[in-house]
Amino acid sequence: MDLNSDVGESFGPWPMGDDAAMLRHVTSANIACGFHAGDPSGIARTCRSAVDSGVAIGAHVGYRDLAGFGRRFVDCSDAELADDIVYQIGALQALARREGAAVRYVKPHGALYNAIVGHPGHAGAVVDAVASVDPSLALLALPGSVVLDLAERRGIRGVREAFADRGYLPDGRLVPRGDPGAVIVDAGIAAQRAVRLAEEGVIEAIDGSLIAVDAASVCLHGDTPGATAMASSVRAGLEHAGVELRSFA
Repeated sequence: MDLNSDVGESFGPWPMGDDAAMLRHVTSANIACGFHAGDPSGIARTCRSAVDSGVAIGAHVGYRDLAGFGRRFVDCSDAELADDIVYQIGALQALARREGAAVRYVKPHGALYNAIVGHPGHAGAVVDAVASVDPSLALLALPGSVVLDLAERRGIRGVREAFADRGYLPDGRLVPRGDPGAVIVDAGIAAQRAVRLAEEGVIEAIDGSLIAVDAASVCLHGDTPGATAMASSVRAGLEHAGVELRSFA
């Protein structure tokens, strides 16, 4: 099982999470690329921390929405979105290369991540962008997403992801942020969810029903309150259950 975290999201003097601490617990780092969060120097520092921790680097691409932290849908054209994603991947590739590392995968962020579950145009733009930059890059997304079907048709490796710190609707989608039960902040509960996913392949939805989830990676958000303690608890729980932790990339 892979553990991934959204990192590199600090901007200038405004810190967001403790990247160095998170990277001691996870196996893959979704590093912001400057459009929803992150600035060049902060992104570079996160790349160095990922290299020092032996963590795989992925491009955490999003809508061009710094003010909204990438959590608002942007009604841009498919071509414009594809160009934005190519730009973001390229920026991270350059910064990672300087640190002796390479970008191994792409994970869309926030509103874009949720949009490409069912938005064929924006899902296609993501796939087109990845294919044009480097078709060997993996694409991390929610099971059942349109983007994973399109990626498979283009020969791009899709990796299915689950969330230890987010609530689920009965249909397998994430509870919208701002709604009750959207974010899980109890480290023990997050660890239990991750272990149950690894052992049984299910996650409990907010109505108590069980959802079958085929996932190779579990996400822990770096900006969740108590994120570092949660990451430590989830990793310890999985290791205690005998789950081997390594990056899919």
